[in-house]
Amino acid sequence: MKRRDFLKLSAAAALTGMAAACGAAPSASASFAPAASSAASTPASSSVPASSAASGAAASSGAGTGRTLVACYSATGHTAAVAGYIADATGADLFLLQPVDPYTDEELDYNDSGSRVSQEHADPSLQTVELEAVTPEGWADYDTVFVGYPIWWGRAGWPVNGFVTGNDFSGKRVIPFCTSASSGLDSSAENLAQLAGSGDWQEGMRFSASASESDVAEWLAGLAL
Repeated sequence: MKRRDFLKLSAAAALTGMAAACGAAPSASASFAPAASSAASTPASSSVPASSAASGAAASSGAGTGRTLVACYSATGHTAAVAGYIADATGADLFLLQPVDPYTDEELDYNDSGSRVSQEHADPSLQTVELEAVTPEGWADYDTVFVGYPIWWGRAGWPVNGFVTGNDFSGKRVIPFCTSASSGLDSSAENLAQLAGSGDWQEGMRFSASASESDVAEWLAGLAL
């Protein structure tokens, strides 16, 4: 598969921030998927350019064209690093989920009951996080979608929810993965599958914050991609 050489400016900015914060970010060779126009309000099936007859047929039939996407929300850069390893190994496009109002280090301090993330955990009504973009361009063309996220209080970090609920996963193989210091995958993937309501959700994988490229490669080798 020929990988697109497109780097969305907002994604570049996010990677710069991640690298500065923790030294972990997708490699420079990762191919970034641009957001679809009017992603927040445009259904996934209409995100394919009308000028592409083949893509239009795929959108109407619910079938993709064999492409792979790695979408992830990364709070501190660890999940983005794993996402980058997956994209490099599979030739997939990378789509970083970025909150319109990004979390600061202080807001991510779960030891502080007054921090943003702690308040959101205590009050589920605050867990709807608006994303800069929800749907990547050419969404209908993807057959396999990796969905990555950090574990917060034993569940998927809720910024990923907007991506899961905002797209139609019909006809797609969905492979979740997460990063955490100690918590396992638990029911986080199952909960996301329920939120999505569509797609063939596979068993996921949990990686430690220090996961290496070889750790990811070993897992991918068993997926029969």
